[in-house]
Amino acid sequence: MIASKQTKTYSVGVEYLQRIQSLLPDPQMLDVMDNLRDRVSICNWIGTRIESVNILLQAHLNACHDCFDPIERKPVQIFAIPFASSVQLDGFCNITAVPTTILVDVGRVAPADWLALVAHEYAHAHLGCPGHDREYARVLSHLCLGLGFPQPSLVPDDRSLYYWPTYSPSIDPLAWWRGDG
Repeated sequence: MIASKQTKTYSVGVEYLQRIQSLLPDPQMLDVMDNLRDRVSICNWIGTRIESVNILLQAHLNACHDCFDPIERKPVQIFAIPFASSVQLDGFCNITAVPTTILVDVGRVAPADWLALVAHEYAHAHLGCPGHDREYARVLSHLCLGLGFPQPSLVPDDRSLYYWPTYSPSIDPLAWWRGDG
């Protein structure tokens, strides 16, 4: 084993990734340990910074919760994750996990846009189902109103709902996770 892998921060990063991987329906959605070039820097970055990132994501989740009466709120947890490059998702709501789990690749979205992505996934969590139908549009519209985002189209199955509220994706998602820039 390479000496740099044996640091405490590296171990914390690896343990975090293992916990998060258990929340995925397909473990291959997370492939950091297979990334020989970047895994040490990513695990070290996670080991030192993931707690503060998840605290901020929790604040965004709480802002979404605040848009609903307490009796309407579902148990939801949220975590940051570096999705595998083969995964074409910026965020994912695992409605089969208990509690429902939102996973956000914070490297794929600028920090200023994290709330938009959390709101999108929260609408799935609130409904407990995937898809972007009329009911999803209604819940997302409610969240957008409460969070100050523009309102989405309420036309059923409007493709714009797949990416609403809008945000700008990152060019190199792993750069953020490596600590570059």
